[in-house]
Amino acid sequence: MTEDSAVRRVHIIQGEFKVLSDPNAVLSTILGSCVAACLRDPIAGVGGMNHFLLPGSANPGSGGGDATRYGVHLMELLINGLLKQGARRERLEAKVFGGAKTIATFSNVGEQNAAFAMQFLRDEGIKVVGSSTGGEHGRKLEFWPVSGRARQYPLTGAETQKTVALEQRPVPVSKPVESSIEFF
Repeated sequence: MTEDSAVRRVHIIQGEFKVLSDPNAVLSTILGSCVAACLRDPIAGVGGMNHFLLPGSANPGSGGGDATRYGVHLMELLINGLLKQGARRERLEAKVFGGAKTIATFSNVGEQNAAFAMQFLRDEGIKVVGSSTGGEHGRKLEFWPVSGRARQYPLTGAETQKTVALEQRPVPVSKPVESSIEFF
């Protein structure tokens, strides 16, 4: 029996977040230029991950855009989800992953995503205990929300290009994940 054989795997896709307190659960995602913030409260034994495509937030005057693509929305949902599960803001610790420059000819949105996440966490007073951002290749990420353990695997060029294609396709608007917020 391997170390991971009894683990419950929960995959997070672009625009989602998840908060768990199961010590046998691992959150996973695949990142190109997207960023995943992994937060936990080691005393409460709860943690979570988000996966966002763009830094900041949608321009309210633009009349469009799915809020779940944006870092500010998903960071707030993740923090609020942790607090609802018993976490305390002053005990939160974070790890940040992703933000690769996956297409050399495009602007470096990955770098902007990573910088946004780090600045957001600083502004919120949340200690960053680890990060792995940038580079030219995507990564597969695993995060154990209770222990805080994280593991990443670099993707090959072909795997990174598949990830880029997924990041560029439109995100279907669906019911909010892990949220009961009603917008009017």
